[in-house]
Amino acid sequence: MRENELAGARWRKSSHSGGGNDCVEVAFVPGGTAVRDSKDPEGGAFVLPASGWQSLLDSLG
Repeated sequence: MRENELAGARWRKSSHSGGGNDCVEVAFVPGGTAVRDSKDPEGGAFVLPASGWQSLLDSLG
């Protein structure tokens, strides 16, 4: 996914992140889930396919 395709993404942080910018943000996009650093939102993002996002969640839980 190209950077301009993420321009309209709706980014969100976990409600558990507190008030700071010390977490990651996610956006659900066609083809998967985009992840970026909340401290550097212009620094780029990577996109996990749906199966990769599920695997990440499973490994954290």
